[in-house]
Amino acid sequence: MTTRILIADDQEDIRSGFRLILDSQPDMTVVGEAADGETAVALARELRPDVVLADIRMPRLDGLEVTRLLAPRTRVVVVTTFDLDEYVHTALRNGACGFLLKRSGPALLIEGVRAAMAGDTLISPQITVRLLSRLTQAGPVAARPAAHPLTEREVDIVQLVARGLTNAEIGAELFISAGTAKTHIANVQAKLGARNRVGIAAWAWEHGIAKAEADTP
Repeated sequence: MTTRILIADDQEDIRSGFRLILDSQPDMTVVGEAADGETAVALARELRPDVVLADIRMPRLDGLEVTRLLAPRTRVVVVTTFDLDEYVHTALRNGACGFLLKRSGPALLIEGVRAAMAGDTLISPQITVRLLSRLTQAGPVAARPAAHPLTEREVDIVQLVARGLTNAEIGAELFISAGTAKTHIANVQAKLGARNRVGIAAWAWEHGIAKAEADTP
């Protein structure tokens, strides 16, 4: 099955470069390009791509607003030069399926598209390290076990999502299939009202459920 991709970036050379990278993959094809946010939204609704790659700073509508308008019905991966924490938090809060830096290279771009299609959220490693470091420094608040509707198994899932594990890695950790892990995550999202995996992770830290990797058995 071919993944259909829409590229939204105001720089033509960036769009051309992304197209070359993605069209070179046997399971991907670029179905459209947009040089501004309004066109991106219109094309996404017309062409119904599987994934939209959206820059943040674009004319008419920026990538953060594009994400808000399209997610979660359309998978949006933000690909930008700017790694400001404010941008990362807003993009993920608006439902982005990933946040990648343009300097991260073609391999991560391809991986980001595949992760979005698999229901995972990929964030550039530089950003992930920084965010996790700050969460660890801040520390979780006191746990409130009675305040959530999750089963014991779902709590296990949430803890692993908060560590950044993929569906396959969660499955291996808990001796279940990746598909079963994905089903559990979907159930958790519905119970918590989270838009994506990052929303689950944020909830875990806020409720004292997340564990640093070093603290896990």
